[in-house]
Amino acid sequence: MAEPKPTGNARATRPRRRSVAHTLRVPVRAISRVLPRTNAGHHHGTEPKESAELPIIDCGLYIEGVREPGTVDYREALREAEKHHNSFVWLGLKEPTEAHMDELAEVFGLHPLAVEDAVVAHQRPKLERYGETMFVVLKTARYVEHPALTATSEVVETGDVMLFIGKHFVLTVRHGDACHLSGVRADLDNSHEDLLKQGPWAVFHAVCDNIVDRYVEVAEAIEDDIDEIEADVFSSGATDVRRIYNLKREVIEFKRAVIPLARPLEALHSGQVGGVPLEIRRYIRDIADHVRQVTEMQLGFDDLLNSALQADLAQIGVQQNNDMRKISAWVAIAAVPTMLAGIYGMNFDHMPELRWAYGYPAILLVMAGVCLLLYRMFRRSGWL
Repeated sequence: MAEPKPTGNARATRPRRRSVAHTLRVPVRAISRVLPRTNAGHHHGTEPKESAELPIIDCGLYIEGVREPGTVDYREALREAEKHHNSFVWLGLKEPTEAHMDELAEVFGLHPLAVEDAVVAHQRPKLERYGETMFVVLKTARYVEHPALTATSEVVETGDVMLFIGKHFVLTVRHGDACHLSGVRADLDNSHEDLLKQGPWAVFHAVCDNIVDRYVEVAEAIEDDIDEIEADVFSSGATDVRRIYNLKREVIEFKRAVIPLARPLEALHSGQVGGVPLEIRRYIRDIADHVRQVTEMQLGFDDLLNSALQADLAQIGVQQNNDMRKISAWVAIAAVPTMLAGIYGMNFDHMPELRWAYGYPAILLVMAGVCLLLYRMFRRSGWL
């Protein structure tokens, strides 16, 4: 029985069933070895069964880099796209169900394993080829604003964007609200006609570039949180250790979104994956540089947080040592009157000054004098 695949978000893992065929998934270097599947053009014979309304965000038909006006049905748009050399359909969805994806799989010729992954969120970034269709998983990340960093603050919110990239279509499936793609589509439609002429991979570049830009913003915001923690530790003494552990946990979640993305991007811009236009590969190289930049910042976060944690624990140790010194000093001061009172409370008949009229006030003065002397000595030595 196949093991469940690890997910990219540690705090929201969900068990799911896997078929035996899932073990046949191959790494990026062996992409070309996967057997081809029937292409999307074989759906014309029969129409798929109608199901619950698809959670479509937008659907557009692009011919020669220009979006056709009006609202289009994705089935008709795909048929139209296949009639032209340089055209494709961009269908955007949010959190589709299994029934929704089964309907789309019948229309676009999607592989069942990729469809299964698209339904279940919290995947790790990856790149897989199924016949003529590429399946890409990207992790989205968003910095959660908070008035003050506490032991329970949510710092990084993550989500998923899956892309099915074919010759005449690109499907974007979004899970979570960490990143919205409406701005990406609007920017491409309005000012990047030349880029859209490169085909569906232009959409991948725009989506990936937008997500990685958010990575940079999240990294810079986390850096500010770390500066705040360092200021608290080194200026006001020991702080709440739970704050540091919470931020370390959020950084780990952020790393799970960023670090695995480096390998798929390397495979794309180095030419290991066929079908990616040369111009798009140049753009992807720039995205890969940004991912490396964020990864280096994350490694720095580990060092800074570990240093802050060690400094905070050292501050706690120093504080505990100071408290023990104060307690010991006060115990030593209290021991003098306790000892004298104990001696003169033994009720022996023959004791010095036992019958002296001024013996009681005299012993009180001795107690007070010795205690004051000890207090001054401890103050000078820094124990009090």
